[in-house]
Order: sequence, then C-alpha cells, then structure tokens
Amino acid sequence: HQSTFDYGFLLRISEDARRGEALNEYLSSRSYLAGYGPSQADDEAFALLRGPPHQQHVHALRWYRHIAALQPQMNGQRPPAMMQPPWCPPDGTELPKLRLYNSLTRTKEVFVPQHGNRVLWYCCGPTVYDASHMGHARSYISFDILRRILMNYFKYDVFYCMNITDIDDKIIKRARQNHLLEQYRAKKPSASQILQDVLTAREPFQAKLAETTDPDKKQMLERLDTAVTAALTPLQGAIKSGTADAVLLDEAKDLLSDWLDSQFGCQVTENSIFSLLPKYWEEEYHKDMDALNVLPPDVLTRVSEYVPEIVEFVKKIVDNGYGYESNGSVYFDTAKFGASSGHSYAKLVPEAVGDQKALQEGEGDLSISADRLSEKRSQNDFALWKASKPGEPSWESPWGKGRPGWHIECSAMAGSILGASMDIHGGGFDLRFPHHDNELAQSEAYFENNHWVRYFLHTGHLTIAGCKMSKSLKNFITIKDALAKHTARQLRLAFLMHSWKDTLDYSNNTMESAIQYEKFMNEFFLNVKDILRTPTDITGQFEKWEAEEIELNKSFYEKKEAVHEALCDNIDTRTALEEIRALVGQSNAYVAARKAAKLLPNRMLLQSIAQYLTDMFKTFGAIEGTEPIGFPVGKNGQNTDVRLRTVVKLVDRETLLKEREEKKKLEEEKRRKKEEAAKKKQEQEMAKQAKMKIPPSEMFRSETDKYSSFDDTGFPTHDAEGKEISKGQTKKLRKLYEAQEKLYNEYLQSNQNGS
Repeated sequence: HQSTFDYGFLLRISEDARRGEALNEYLSSRSYLAGYGPSQADDEAFALLRGPPHQQHVHALRWYRHIAALQPQMNGQRPPAMMQPPWCPPDGTELPKLRLYNSLTRTKEVFVPQHGNRVLWYCCGPTVYDASHMGHARSYISFDILRRILMNYFKYDVFYCMNITDIDDKIIKRARQNHLLEQYRAKKPSASQILQDVLTAREPFQAKLAETTDPDKKQMLERLDTAVTAALTPLQGAIKSGTADAVLLDEAKDLLSDWLDSQFGCQVTENSIFSLLPKYWEEEYHKDMDALNVLPPDVLTRVSEYVPEIVEFVKKIVDNGYGYESNGSVYFDTAKFGASSGHSYAKLVPEAVGDQKALQEGEGDLSISADRLSEKRSQNDFALWKASKPGEPSWESPWGKGRPGWHIECSAMAGSILGASMDIHGGGFDLRFPHHDNELAQSEAYFENNHWVRYFLHTGHLTIAGCKMSKSLKNFITIKDALAKHTARQLRLAFLMHSWKDTLDYSNNTMESAIQYEKFMNEFFLNVKDILRTPTDITGQFEKWEAEEIELNKSFYEKKEAVHEALCDNIDTRTALEEIRALVGQSNAYVAARKAAKLLPNRMLLQSIAQYLTDMFKTFGAIEGTEPIGFPVGKNGQNTDVRLRTVVKLVDRETLLKEREEKKKLEEEKRRKKEEAAKKKQEQEMAKQAKMKIPPSEMFRSETDKYSSFDDTGFPTHDAEGKEISKGQTKKLRKLYEAQEKLYNEYLQSNQNGS
C-alpha cells in the first residue's frame, strides 16, 4: 500500500462524512486488501477517521473494518502491526553423488556430463566372425545394466552408440578359410586324397605347435593335434579295407583350412566373400542380445559403411602432422604425437608402451609380416590404413587400394556420430592397450584436443571355472549354450551379484547363488500377491499402523537409502542386491510375526515394498513387462494383466495356477531341504551315540595301522613303525583321549539314570 496509497487528499478535508465519501471513491478503483498486516499508510489514514464511514460507502467501510480487525485497541493504544514470525529453512543433508571408476585416472570420479543431463556414450561392439560367447555377454550385459541405471534410476538422457567390426584381419582370414574349405568339400575328394592332404597340412601345423610358447595357445593346438591323430588312425585302416570316413575332414578342418589358406588365400579377391561371414554372425549376435534382454543401441555403426569417413579421418591426421604414408599404408606417429604440446600417448596404460606382443595382436595376424613391420618409423607406430595384399578386400584411397586399420574404425565412427568429445566410452578390460589408447591418440590428433573421452569404463574379464575364456583359443561357452542351461534373468542376476569392473568367474557356484537369490525373491513376491488378494473393501485396505509397521517402514527407508548409496558408489549392484535381500528378510519376519499372532499383515506397506523391489529389478533389466509386482508368470513368462474390482484382484485362472504351482514347488523344496537337514542331524546323532559307547581305553587300540604299543590305559606310546610318539603328537592324542573319556562318562551316566 505504502507506495500506492496516497492519502494526502484526506488531510485537506475537515468534515468526517466528506472524508469517508472521498476515501470510498479513491478505493473503488484500487486493490486495497492485499497482505495480512497494515502498512504505515494504512495506519496513518485510519488515524484520520474518527469512526467507521457511512454504510453507503462500501469500499471505505470494508477497508476500515479490515484494518480495525488487524489493529485491536489495547489500553486505548493501537499495537504495532501483527507480523508472521521469521521462517528458517532446514539444514538438510548432503546427498551422495554418482561416482564412476574412470580408467583414465584409475579412481572413482564424480560423474559430471558435459552438457546438462545429456550423456553421449560409445561402446566397442563385437568383431563378428564367430558365435558370441559369455566373454561378450560379460561386457554387453554389464554395460546394459549400467546404461539402464543411468537412464532409469539417475534419469540421465543417454545417447548410446555401438559399432560392429565387420572388416578385420580375423574376419578376412576366417572368410577365406571357410570359402576354400567349402570349395575343397565340393570337389568330393577321395579318402586317400583327404588323408594325404591332412598329412601335408599337419607338417606346418606341427612346426607352429613346436614354436608356440604361449601356454594357452599351445594347449589349444595340442588339443587339435590329439583330435586329428585320433581321427587319422581309423581312416588309415579304413583305406586299406576300401572304405572312407568323413570324420577326419571334420576333425582336421582347422588344419586343412589353414593349409588351404596358405596355398590359395591370395587368390580370393571377391569382396562379397568377406561380407557374407560378418553379415551372418552379426544377425546371430543381435538374436543373442535380444535373448539376454540387452537393449539395442540408439545408433549402430558398421565399419563397412564408414570407409569414406575413415579415409577422410586418416587424411586429416596426416594433414595435422601426426601420420605418414609408407608403401601404400598410413601409420600413426606415436613419438611425434607424444612430444607435441597438450597431447599424451597411452593415457590408459602408459606402462605398456613398447609391449610388442600387445601391439602386434592389435595390428592383426595379416599385418605383422617382416616387410610390414619395417615400413614403420618406430615399432610403437600403428596402422591407420593398410595397403591390401592379394586375398584381402580393398577400397580406393589417396594412398592406393587398401582397408582400414582396426583402431581407426572406432575413432571415425564415434567422431561422426558423437563429435569431438563424448562423456563415456566403454569396452572390455583387455581393450585398454593398445586399442583404446590408440583410439584416444588418433582422435585427439584429429580433433586437436585432449579430452576425446571424459570417462573410460572397462568391464572385468570373465573366466570359466577359473580359466581364461577366449574365442581365438577355442575355449568358450556360447551365449546359446549358456541360455540352454539358465534363463536370461539368472545370468543377469549372476552379473548383478558381482562388480562390473572386476573378474567374474562363470561357474556352477556363481550360477547356483543367482538361482537361490531368484527363488528367494520370487517366494516373497508370490506371498505379497497372495496377501493382496485377501478380499477387502476400499476403506479396509488402509489399516492402522502399529509399532511393527512403523519399524518395518523405517527399515524400508533405510534400505532404500543404502541401495541409493551403493548405486552412487560406482554402480555397486552387488551391495544393492545384498541390501534388497536384507529388506526382504525383514519383511518376511514381519509377515511371519503377524501370522503367528493371527493378524493380517499391513497390505499397503507390503505392496509399497514389493512395488519398489519390482521397479528396481525392472531398472536392472531383470524384469520385463507391465506387471506391478514380481517376476512375470503365465504365457511366455509374461503375466496377463491383473484387473481390479474395488480392491479385490481378479487374476486369470492360468496365472493363479502357475503362481500356486511355483509356491508349491518352493514349499516342496523347502520341505525336502528340511528333511535332508533332519536326516543329517539324525545320522550325526547316531554316530555320536555309537562313538560314546567306546571306552577311551579301546579308542586307539583298533588303529593298528597307526600305533603298535599302548600303555595300561590304552593310550598309544609307539607308532606303527615302532618309533616313540613325539611330545607334540602325544599332546594332540591326549586331547582326543580326554574328549572321549568325557563322552564315555556321559554315556555311562545316562545309562545309570535310565536304569
């Protein structure tokens, strides 16, 4: 009011009635009841009026009553205006921040996206020349879990790009070998011809076996050699008897295809031969990912579709002074890059620089011949573009016909989709050097920056019962094999129960833990569904909370906080699942206590807990579908929709039967385990009873294979060879003797009491 209520005109009017009329006219075109306390102008105008205005002056009268009500007379004095007391905001608590283990610093860093809530993420995809195995699943399930949690739990806007490597030394070699072996089979060679060719192919193979030092590779080659030897013997006999056997061709296909490739590989020039193999295996890879419930990427890039972009990328690196041409190939100058201001080579694994074995594996089998290695200025330099040899696919380039190097593929494709810098780059631990270090170097050479990747995430290795898994070593379990034994949910739970960045051992124990966890959760969900089906009316579902409900609810909030802290701590799903297990344990104890007291559990509280847990498992990718509570059941593992009439849940017969069947199975297993435990306890008790009956003087006498002499009490003095028993051994035996003496006395005592 103070700035707008100009009451000076009232001072110029002496007559009370005229004052009321003038004030009414003034207030009729203004808002005059704003605020809870009168302003100074209100107070002063109020003081000028000796009493309330006439009733016909409605605005002035309303204003007068409003101000009068706010200012009661006290001892003839009006008190100062009444004000609301000051308000203090709560101190609050500091919330945990999401931290991710960044391979660039080898420590957990607070995650800060470069642009608001948007997260640009690139993931190294598969090289598609064979079936996807559990080593691949380790990476792709783990990144799927991380991606879902960032999107659905932390609510980041994730843009996820992944590549398919469909041009690579391994693909070229495998495609050529398959093509040549098919041609060989098509010629229908005689058994004697197969035998002769296998024996010829075996010579270079055995020479390779002799010079192999890597223990894993040697073991693989020895397995192949044993299989060929086993197939050779019957075939040599079969030829003599005039019959042929195709077993040898199957067992020796690796030897033969290697030999055929060395003889005729350079004659395979048709590019389509090299595209059929990756096309087939890419399709199989997508089917496997779908079966594992792994979300597809937002963008998928194939090397074969990005060759022009790769050529342009290499040209710019050369123009920027970090690459050089040699014999039609182009190499990255690691020394020049490392020495230039603002750049560092091998940011991820600087200690690996100069590791020739790792560098040569990174270059590929077809690219490490002596002439290729001599083309480079330094052994540490790596190929950006490879001049194609006979028997390799090729594309046009300013340096002649060639094909992309391995590392350049990811840089060019990620650069074209995500630009000069991304938030997250992911891949397997074994890709850190040289692949990811070379990607970083060439990309930062292209963009002339030092932050192509902000956070580098690497998933841990996968071992099979403690042994290294590798496609090239033919030691792997395919995803299809794994899914034949366990469900996608069980595999995902096994991954969730381990840290994404550490080694995961795929073994019976690992899978058994996952299966038991799933059963434990499923039993809880089925019990809650049962409780929620208990008929009630709309108001009846809201029950009074007693101390037990308040206690369980307090636990519920503590566990939610603990799960949040675990996920903020480098997305620690292992701890999150343990906290969830503890919450379910507390909920089960609450339900059991209510039932024991013949009381119904509080349905709304249990529903809240079960819905939260279901939402968390949906976030982890372990539950699909729209069912609000629990794992899906019914057709194809999906629950049919549950409809509501008031709050009584009507469930289709099939779902109900399936749920009852599941509960019955779980109860049956519990009963069986209880019986087994009781039986074991009984056996132990019987064994104890039998042992009690043996007097201590007799306990060692029967062990003639250990002792030869005893004293009067039956205590051994000499061992089986007649040597005196040592003091240390005597001490141990004395303890056993005294324990038996105690047992035997208990037995005698019980017999006396019994009689």
